[in-house]
Amino acid sequence: MRMNMEWRQASVRSTAEIAEGVHRVEFDVQGTLPPFDPGSHTNIAVLINGARAIRTYTCLPAPAGCLAIAAKRHPNSRGGSRFIASLRPGDAVEVTAPENRFELSWRASRYLLIAGGIGVTPIYGMARTLAAAGQDLRMIYGGASRSVMPFIDELSDLLADRIEIFPADEGRNLDLAREIAALPENGEAYVCGPLGLLQAVKRVWLESGRPVSRLRYEVFGDNGTFTETAFEVSVLNRGIQTTVRPDQSLLDALIGAGVDMIYDCQRGECGLCAVRIVEADGDVDHRDVFFNEAEKASNEHMCACVSRFTGGRAVIDIGYRT
Repeated sequence: MRMNMEWRQASVRSTAEIAEGVHRVEFDVQGTLPPFDPGSHTNIAVLINGARAIRTYTCLPAPAGCLAIAAKRHPNSRGGSRFIASLRPGDAVEVTAPENRFELSWRASRYLLIAGGIGVTPIYGMARTLAAAGQDLRMIYGGASRSVMPFIDELSDLLADRIEIFPADEGRNLDLAREIAALPENGEAYVCGPLGLLQAVKRVWLESGRPVSRLRYEVFGDNGTFTETAFEVSVLNRGIQTTVRPDQSLLDALIGAGVDMIYDCQRGECGLCAVRIVEADGDVDHRDVFFNEAEKASNEHMCACVSRFTGGRAVIDIGYRT
């Protein structure tokens, strides 16, 4: 079961490719939308192989009554980004009213914004809002190349010397230790991007001795250490076995097989969908931010919404007892 979401009918207003493989889609939403701040997200009902699934996307700045998102076409997409890229003006979709779990605190003397790849989507809105409010900020933005990094021109015009771009193909790498060391004691950092970036930021932040409450982050769970492959999973005490496709999450596969699951965020943050690993042939590709590194290394539990096995067969325990 999932926490209640306020679903709305919407139609596609416009689409545009704003970077290589990145599509911005704007929706006209029926009914009055509540005001929402940077970092908010919306859930969208997508069709994958003819079946309804839910995917979560950051809300970009948009005109009143509209929602806008940007999605990157992932080479091993579970289907959500393919669906978003296929949308055309006039198409009907279902979306939820925005919800925010990645809020600006408005208490810091200085803000360090860190974006990696498509993780720029919430950071972009934060940069615009902080700049408009006259807040002290610096932004660092990394990606594979400028061609795949959306909003570079807009952010450069907005922030001028307060932003630095780090395209990997130009040999530029983020110096996280330097950036974090330059923050005043009551400064805060906000980061969104691949799991590796988040892990690096968290490591440097903790080594600096700064309060964990002043590091805010969001991560997308569609990238991990290993490429997505199919695997078989059996549910202890339920007599249920199912195949998890490369383009499917373990959570979706379990629900599709008739397993009642408790879940909410579907981003590896809340831990509600965690299952116990009884045995497994392959490695566990932990893609969540709920478990700490020691817990992940023990391979005793995993978040079914984002984490995967690398292949073979596995047995999991969802706590079901006769």
